[in-house]
Amino acid sequence: MFFDPNHQPFPSERLTIGAANGVVATGNALASQAGLDTLKRGGNAVDAAIATAACLTVVEPTANGIGGDNFALVWMKGELYGMNSNGPSPQAISLDEVRKHHSAMPSQGWIPVNVPGAPQGWVSLSRRFGRLSLAECLQPAIEYARNGFPVAALTSKLWSRAVDKYSETWQGKPEFEEWFATFTINGRAPQPFEIMRLPHHARTLELIGNTMGEAFYQGELADRIEQDAIAHGGYLRKSDLAAFQSQWVTPLKTSYRGLEVVELPPSGQGIVALMALNIFKHREVTERSADYYHTMFEAMKMAFADGMHHVTDPAHMAVDPAALLAESYGRKRFDQISGQAELHSPDDPFAGGTVYLACADKDGNMVSMIQSNYMGFGSGIVVKDTGIALHNRGADFKLDETHINCLAPGKKTYHTIIPGMLLRDGACCGVFGVMGAYMQPQGHFQVVSNLADFHLNPQMALDAPRWQWIREKTFLVEEGFDPKIIRELEARGHEIKIEPDRTHFGRGQVILKLDNGVYAAGTESRTDSNLAVY
Repeated sequence: MFFDPNHQPFPSERLTIGAANGVVATGNALASQAGLDTLKRGGNAVDAAIATAACLTVVEPTANGIGGDNFALVWMKGELYGMNSNGPSPQAISLDEVRKHHSAMPSQGWIPVNVPGAPQGWVSLSRRFGRLSLAECLQPAIEYARNGFPVAALTSKLWSRAVDKYSETWQGKPEFEEWFATFTINGRAPQPFEIMRLPHHARTLELIGNTMGEAFYQGELADRIEQDAIAHGGYLRKSDLAAFQSQWVTPLKTSYRGLEVVELPPSGQGIVALMALNIFKHREVTERSADYYHTMFEAMKMAFADGMHHVTDPAHMAVDPAALLAESYGRKRFDQISGQAELHSPDDPFAGGTVYLACADKDGNMVSMIQSNYMGFGSGIVVKDTGIALHNRGADFKLDETHINCLAPGKKTYHTIIPGMLLRDGACCGVFGVMGAYMQPQGHFQVVSNLADFHLNPQMALDAPRWQWIREKTFLVEEGFDPKIIRELEARGHEIKIEPDRTHFGRGQVILKLDNGVYAAGTESRTDSNLAVY
């Protein structure tokens, strides 16, 4: 290749795109096109979301897989629905057993593997809302897996990083052999635009589609997962898979500048974004000043402090989530913000891999959906001859029995992936998301402020320079941040680091519905994102 597809020495400008009949926005052009083709074949926004999500497990395996989790907010025929499809820890795992060999939950191997929820999420959405069959929705992903697809530029870069990292830590370990067999070409990552084939993925997706997920949770694929787990000392069993069902839940909301911002309830961290907005809305915003960013920084740290202390499997939570979103509590937290940077949480919100997608159809139905294997490729476990890359979501469990998110059998952990939605006067007026582990609530906070405080169009709301809290008083900011504001923030005690690698700041999509029914959409400039419209 005579050029570097990831070298961009000049500013690149994207414009907000309009569409009357349908929009699919995600981080990969092939997946977006798969979703749009599904709309054109008569599918609705949910069918398009399923097709896009399945396609992403093939064309962007660096961030999600068949063995991951997913969550969705759905606006269908004037009604709001929420779906959590994240699995619990295996029934056979125990705190005492893990602590025999580990002082903290490992992030690779079989131990952090919870029940995968993604395939059941597709099934649940299809059963409740789909016009097309699940098999039809999965067909584009099957074709890309079997026939091959050109690997996108940034995906190739992240794939290469993973191969370099895993070659140092996983090479020669039996449980990771299938990962190298599945995701490398003679031991290396695929180059940008090189054709990659994933034939095992194709067969697995066919089995899922043809059996409405039964093969994965009760049949042949469940048997294979259990066999691999037993062979390598894992705890996941077919009985864990068979017992799993997605949950239909009541979304949480908070008001912000005339909008209702909607997130899913715990064990996801959507409530962290809502808490930050509920604190910050008590500040009047007129400009992007140091005071604006200082208040955002402190509100975000407070929200994480509360979220990391309280959020876990809702069956184990000691606090009603509604109490954390009370107007009076938001005001109380806002009044605690001083003029200087303060410590609010000792935790470390950094690193991860996720895909986000937004879909809208000609009937006004909209879907905000997110899917992840958590840390890049996840646990590093790929079930033999299936292409099922298992997530490592259990890595967020604590091994301290006094912690609310302590490991226990059949328990769901604090979960990072969160889709977002906007309502105005009780009706959906937009869907949005920013992926990237603990960057996600921070990205939601910033995008909503860009839309509601500064009335930016969807593309500019995404392109605005971002920040990320890392730990204590340390924040990363993008290179486009105003140097004068950085100096003023440092004078207030914030530790600011300029980060040139934009992949640290999440990847998002926004679709807004205008008063005339037309959609206006923006897509992430920090990745291989693409809008497909008609």
